[in-house]
Amino acid sequence: MSFIICPLFIFSSISVSLNQSFSSTNLSQPNQSFRINTYTLSIPPPPTKEPSPTFVSSRKEADMEAKGPAQWSSILVPSVQEMVKEKTITTVPPRYVRSDQDKTEVDDDFDVKTEIPIIDMKRLCSSTTMDSEVEKFDFACKEWGFFQLVNHGIEPSFLDKVKSEIQDFFNLPMEEKKKFWQRPDEIEGFGQAFVVSEDQKLDWADLFFHTVKPVELRKPHLFPKLPLSFRDTLETYSAKVQSVAKILIAKMAIALETKPEELEKLFDDVDSIQSMRMNYYPPCPQPDQVIGLTPHSDSVGLIVLMQVNEVEGLQIKKDGKWVPVKPIPNAFIVNIGDVLEIITNGTYRSIEHRGVVNSEKERLSIATFHNVGMYKEVGPAKSLVERQKVARFKRLTMKEYSDGLFSRTLDGKAYLDALRI
Repeated sequence: MSFIICPLFIFSSISVSLNQSFSSTNLSQPNQSFRINTYTLSIPPPPTKEPSPTFVSSRKEADMEAKGPAQWSSILVPSVQEMVKEKTITTVPPRYVRSDQDKTEVDDDFDVKTEIPIIDMKRLCSSTTMDSEVEKFDFACKEWGFFQLVNHGIEPSFLDKVKSEIQDFFNLPMEEKKKFWQRPDEIEGFGQAFVVSEDQKLDWADLFFHTVKPVELRKPHLFPKLPLSFRDTLETYSAKVQSVAKILIAKMAIALETKPEELEKLFDDVDSIQSMRMNYYPPCPQPDQVIGLTPHSDSVGLIVLMQVNEVEGLQIKKDGKWVPVKPIPNAFIVNIGDVLEIITNGTYRSIEHRGVVNSEKERLSIATFHNVGMYKEVGPAKSLVERQKVARFKRLTMKEYSDGLFSRTLDGKAYLDALRI
């Protein structure tokens, strides 16, 4: 099958000049939910457009920050995969025991009402079926914040290649993976989500996180140093998934009846940010004592997740219960982030989710994050405010959003609530 691209939504790649100032999320309070994968980046606006005084001031501040010490870093921690591989573990090491785990009931009684919606992208792009599928799509974004995407047009054989090479990457000898370890004052690389103290509770997982686009933001010791075949595969995967994300955002604009500049153009190629996080969750002898990925909502725009080996583990919070997601082979799991909740004036919602592990099988996945450029202004779409007669969130630049996010203790969706009017 060829890759489905709605002709109206083909975008070209445009590179821009960038300076880097990278930030990541504080996980210093393990008993609380948090947001992950938000970045503070210094990105000059396109030269053809005069920046506003506010943007000039913000850019100067960011440039000053870029020259100073990094604000966010991560303490290196042991590889859980290696720990499981090298030792016969019968009990969980104390640092991974999560007595703070959310004891909310897990809804294992599956029926149509408790399964996340399934959206057919082929129908979403068809002139004969688009209206009905857009209606389903709109419902999924409003009521669930999550859906599985089928018939997205990316060939199964190519996805198999991506999955195989991700598995191969995590199977590399530890000496090889150490080349990609997180460096001091950085969050990108191989390791774990932001760790700030030696006594912090840890997730039962390893990850490899890196920025993909804009190209100028790639760490020279990470993406360019990956095995050539893997690098080429991820490059292609990045482009294809970004095209899928843009089509979905364009369909959101249709469903919401917003203007192009209110939604689609915020995620254009000029300065939008794309990053990837590959996750490895080893089996655990006491899975009820650990957490694979701490409950959180994503602070970016749109997230596209692919299960590498179709092992269950993702759970989303729906109506006060944790709902397990049963992955469909070669489908994407897509979710709304906090930034899209702001732009849609609360019409579409970001949802808290987590990763759990089991005692028998490893679980692998790759999440691709799509976000607005740092010097775009984010706030409720004006056309939605006019219709709803109220703006539910403040307007601010993405830099201001990121600065505010990292200036406070993170607690579930508390920061998003602080931006409500």
